[in-house]
Amino acid sequence: MKKLGMLSGTALLALALCGGPLQAGGREVATVESAAEVLHDLAALPLQSIPPALMQDAKGVAILPHVLKAGFLVGGRYGRGVILLRQRDGSWSNPVFITLAGGGVGFQAGVQSTDVVLVFKTTKGLDRILSGRDNLTLGADVAVAAGPVGRQAEASTDGQLRAEIYSYSRSRGLFAGVSLEGAGILMDGDANEAFYHLRGGDPASILAGGTIAAPVEAANLKGELARLSVPLVSPPLVSPPPEAYSPPPSVPSPAPASPPPR
Repeated sequence: MKKLGMLSGTALLALALCGGPLQAGGREVATVESAAEVLHDLAALPLQSIPPALMQDAKGVAILPHVLKAGFLVGGRYGRGVILLRQRDGSWSNPVFITLAGGGVGFQAGVQSTDVVLVFKTTKGLDRILSGRDNLTLGADVAVAAGPVGRQAEASTDGQLRAEIYSYSRSRGLFAGVSLEGAGILMDGDANEAFYHLRGGDPASILAGGTIAAPVEAANLKGELARLSVPLVSPPLVSPPPEAYSPPPSVPSPAPASPPPR
């Protein structure tokens, strides 16, 4: 068991070291740009994307690009991302930086990079993350269910799990899928401070906006998220315009016949 614990710690440490660029600030910009790319790619797949009806009712959305999962006998997960909250006027807040980490024991071998999107249906999990006091453990603190797909599909709820979070993933590695059970989400105050040049990285100030100077990458991300929330509407059928009335061509009257000669 001691060796097993050492292997688990080594796996997570390796994941943390390869989780992103080394330079603070530049790393956060790259994370936001990657998150916007994930949303852009989802919006480009109308039959395999998050239903707009689900997005319109969401209280918040977390995007974690390039979540790494690696291990041999001992597996682990590590990723950096952002979370955005729905504002009272229906718009999206500035992104708040988060990390995801967790490990589990299983017969696993290989490395997987997965883009993860979490759609929050309630504020319970969001409040816990943004408080910064404790992490949010998926599957324990809140129920997570695989989300429905398809822009034409109506948002559905899992009657058995009563899910508070719906998860979506896009895998590019060796594993067939991704499991988030037991993974913990925690606010990243250092990343918030580096991105917004805000001492302490207070999430309340970031979400309130005001005098916070959000980099242009944040606006691009919010635009992609708003685009993903727009229903796909088929263009209305337009009847062809009626043809203009034109009178039939006039036919000249025949000339009167000349009287026969006498």
